[in-house]
Amino acid sequence: MPAPRKRRPPARVCGRAGGRPGSKPSSSSSSSSSSSGGGGDGSGSFCPPEGRSAPAPPRLGPAFFDQPCIPLARALLGQVLVRRLPGGEELRARIVETEAYLGGEDSASHSRGGRRTPRNAAMFMPPGTLYVYQIYGIYFCMNISSQGEGAAVLLRSLEPLQGQEAMRQLRLAQRKGPTGTLKDWQLCNGPSKLCQALGVDKTFDQEDLPSHPFLWLEGAQEVPHEEEALVSAPRVGISGDWAHKPLRFYIQGNRCVSAVDRKAEQGSPLLKQPPSPITLGLAWRAA
Repeated sequence: MPAPRKRRPPARVCGRAGGRPGSKPSSSSSSSSSSSGGGGDGSGSFCPPEGRSAPAPPRLGPAFFDQPCIPLARALLGQVLVRRLPGGEELRARIVETEAYLGGEDSASHSRGGRRTPRNAAMFMPPGTLYVYQIYGIYFCMNISSQGEGAAVLLRSLEPLQGQEAMRQLRLAQRKGPTGTLKDWQLCNGPSKLCQALGVDKTFDQEDLPSHPFLWLEGAQEVPHEEEALVSAPRVGISGDWAHKPLRFYIQGNRCVSAVDRKAEQGSPLLKQPPSPITLGLAWRAA
């Protein structure tokens, strides 16, 4: 019989009166937060004890990425993406939604049928390689290569944890016409939005994420909340034979998820198993 799971004591959360990451803040919470802490809509950064500095979470190395595409897409949920800006400020956001693109027979993949082009070369590089491509001539999407010929995981949505004001300014700077206010949960709730918010563009393509000086992943900062679960749903905007394959994964109930699939939430077999942490973060799988 496996040993009982150890539960961590409740963590203090910066800038919020209560609730879990991704939940709607109370009326007393600030609607925006400083770049050094958390709080606001959808934030979930943690405060160190008074008078002490929080230890830096471990950077995820090559071994973490060296796994098949679908397990990697699940394992990425809950991990923290860190972006160090040219001025030295660090932005942090928790991965809450991913999509797996398997290559080969996956008709929705840029590498379907083994297709290799200068654009998708990163998909055939070692696991952990960044694949950043441009859409509509102005937006970017960020992927991470995995095991498998031409396989990669799309980062679809993030939950901002640190540096929300800098993210907001980066987003607004790229808007055309009138600019309104962006709430924290709106900063990274889409693949192109998160690239804007983190200042990620084509210059990051084919770079090694585990060793990059300005973009990397840290292990998740907390164990899963009991009410959280992993949803497996069809990918967004896909047509053809693979349109209904459940290759999109997201954390149920997180406000930063780009598209909620109620049908998948009701019928997903992944929801029938209680969540359990594996490796260094919040990755879940069905038994």
